Amino acid sequence: MHYNHSEVESTWQKLWEEHKSYKTSKDESKEKFYCLEMFPYPSGKIHMGHVRNYAIGDVVARYKTMKGFNVIHPMGWDAFGLPAENAAIKNKIHPAKWTYSNIKFMKEQLKKLGLSYDWDREIATCDPEYYKWEQLVFIKMFEKGLVYNKTSNVNWCEDCNTVLANEQVEDGKCWRCGNDVEIKELDGWFFKISEYADELLDYTYKMDGWPEKVLTMQRNWIGKSHGAIIRFPLQELDEPIEVFTTRPDTLYGANFMLIAPEHPLTRQLIAGTEKEEEGIKFINSILKEEKISRMAEDKEKKGFFTGKYVTNPMTNKQIPIYIANYVLMDYGTGAIMAVPAHDQRDFDFAKEYNLPITVVIQPEGKELNGENMEEAYAGDGYLVNSGKFNGLDVETAKEKITEYLNENNLGEKTVNYRLKDWGISRQRYWGAPIPVVHCEKCGVVPVKDEDLPVELPLDVEFTGIGNPLESAEEFVNTECPRCSAPAKRETDTMDTFVESSWYFLRYCSPQCETAPFNKDEANYWMPVDQYIGGVEHAIMHLLYARFYTKILRDLGFLNVDEPFQNLLTQGMVCKETYKCPIHGWLFPEEVENDKCVICDSDVEIGRVEKMSKSKKNVVDPDNLIKEYGADTARLFSLFAAPPDRDLEWNQQGVEGCYRFINRVFRLVINNMDLKVENTNTEQKESELSKELEYNLHSTIKKVTNDIEKFHLNTAVAACMEMTNFLYQTEKKLKTDTEKILYLQSLEILLKMLTPFVPHVCEELWGKLGNNTFISNQDWPSFDETKTVKDTTTIVVQINGKVRANIELPVGAQKEEALNSAKADSKVQKHLEGKNLIKEIYVPDKLISLVVK
Repeated sequence: MHYNHSEVESTWQKLWEEHKSYKTSKDESKEKFYCLEMFPYPSGKIHMGHVRNYAIGDVVARYKTMKGFNVIHPMGWDAFGLPAENAAIKNKIHPAKWTYSNIKFMKEQLKKLGLSYDWDREIATCDPEYYKWEQLVFIKMFEKGLVYNKTSNVNWCEDCNTVLANEQVEDGKCWRCGNDVEIKELDGWFFKISEYADELLDYTYKMDGWPEKVLTMQRNWIGKSHGAIIRFPLQELDEPIEVFTTRPDTLYGANFMLIAPEHPLTRQLIAGTEKEEEGIKFINSILKEEKISRMAEDKEKKGFFTGKYVTNPMTNKQIPIYIANYVLMDYGTGAIMAVPAHDQRDFDFAKEYNLPITVVIQPEGKELNGENMEEAYAGDGYLVNSGKFNGLDVETAKEKITEYLNENNLGEKTVNYRLKDWGISRQRYWGAPIPVVHCEKCGVVPVKDEDLPVELPLDVEFTGIGNPLESAEEFVNTECPRCSAPAKRETDTMDTFVESSWYFLRYCSPQCETAPFNKDEANYWMPVDQYIGGVEHAIMHLLYARFYTKILRDLGFLNVDEPFQNLLTQGMVCKETYKCPIHGWLFPEEVENDKCVICDSDVEIGRVEKMSKSKKNVVDPDNLIKEYGADTARLFSLFAAPPDRDLEWNQQGVEGCYRFINRVFRLVINNMDLKVENTNTEQKESELSKELEYNLHSTIKKVTNDIEKFHLNTAVAACMEMTNFLYQTEKKLKTDTEKILYLQSLEILLKMLTPFVPHVCEELWGKLGNNTFISNQDWPSFDETKTVKDTTTIVVQINGKVRANIELPVGAQKEEALNSAKADSKVQKHLEGKNLIKEIYVPDKLISLVVK
């Protein structure tokens, strides 16, 4: 029979939907399992990264269902965001229409993959009934002082009259109009994530189910460090400039101060001076750069002298203040005391701008001199050039100098965090409105709970200039919830990370109308037992979700501390790139025999990179499913590489997976009418029945253990080996016992393959005479005693060369093993006429004979 993947897959997808096979509900009698993949942005089409991510999650969900767990496996849409606004401007289509159209199309694509989602739990974050609840949480946080408004620096395009995200700034210019971007101060809203810094950090040492690399990234991002705040007096200001340092022991070596371009004092220091215009240009040029690149060790150190000086509180020397590109507001106070002798970046800066270098830490047995140093010294030693603290070791000096600063009101011991409060304001239309109004009399007033949601107006015009909400008069003009006087609505919308920080909770009860989610349902389903997504979300999304969960806990919405019990960060899907000298990047289908099919030019084949639309090294899942079927698309994405490693696209691999599925199909079809004469006869063991039993139980053990450990590729490989074995034995079946074991093996092979290729397994399950869904069958169990062979294969070597393989009982003694080896015809051939001078036996593995 021919395997028609298109017909088979559409049939079973329809049946699953009709029977609501994956609908789930709370059931206290069962152990729950929450399986979740990070939900997609509805960009218009799924890509192979989606296929891989969701196939991995589907294996877990189906496997756990067959293991008897009550599995929740939901899907939804991260539907707010900038691309919808860009599409609105470019295509003259409303963001809502564009978004919901994409959701509809992508949902059909996902259904074609046969994913076991409970679509009754579907959500879209742009629905008012969704963002209504995060507006409520915002208000509760506001009431508890966990939300505040402050001024911060943003990218601003004067021509477009709008704020730009960092990714919209290309080489310091607006991505849309190409004009220079400047840095502008705007008011914005912030969540006090810093208040949870210690708890967020402490829990990273309890999260055993997360990859250590992700936990390390979060710890570094939170960046807890112990040190001192030191105050440097500035004559032009009443207040000193404060710095945070972990090295107060080096204070005597601070020869200049560096402040971040973002620092609130930066512009004030140069205001009204002849250098103001030049300084503003310098500041703007630095602020356009990526923060990560500014921090790179090999980044060129750039500075701008403000013309101002501060006083070193220990030496009383006036030291110059520079604005520096490698200093960020994200760490400490945004100002640092520069000690070039003992910090490499400060050393490089001092060399670049001819600033003095004073050694204050001398290593044991060596004398450093600032004038001839070639690099900074950051090791231990004892203090020099440090007044009364000379001779102290580094650790003692830290304590003593900090004590002195505290006693003289020059500073104090403190703990610093790299983690800063979460700025959630976006000057965008397509986002959740921030639920506050501005009243001249009452100030900032939150909207009343009963007036939520504050809905986005749909009748706005997209011109590409400014925030459309600001000109939506019916939206902006309102009355104060407190005094009823005329007031203005907030026109900023929330960062889309807010929506993705709690969507997994809404899945627990998506129809709940009285709260963000039903507390009992959330306490039953949460935490997510297995979360799956890209490592690129290791910091922002995962950290924000952890923070938001703790906020919801403290507001009384649930009793869970952490949202995700276990985390898998899957690798990327990669493919080589193709470039035509005339037409640029090419899609794979535009290349044939290393030639461009458009112009017949030779194509440059580039390195293997992450699939991306920009470089066109993409494979369309729709085309793949149409040609090979969803089961093949799923199987290749699971078999070609371990889940946590990058997957390199390989057309031959795709075809190999397709052939394997067809082999399984033919194997079952060829044997579905296998007749067993008398199933009640007493079973008699044969060598073949022993082999069948061993193969069956050892494969079940292997596949089960591999899925548990996320070794999905080797689990598939074990099923392939079992398939080969069954092909090799199908013509050898003689006894009823052998036939019964063979049919049992076929059924169990299908059960083990079901999480990977569910459509063909459902089809073949029916061919074997079953009238139930194989997806609802119990996962097969194995007998440990039957996973051990009675016999084992021993390799026989003569003078180091393999000459034979013999079967012996497991644990055979040396004399028995040697006699069996010498009796083998192949061995006898090589022993004939030779003197046997040495015999070595490695039990159950090897016989080595040395002859002369």
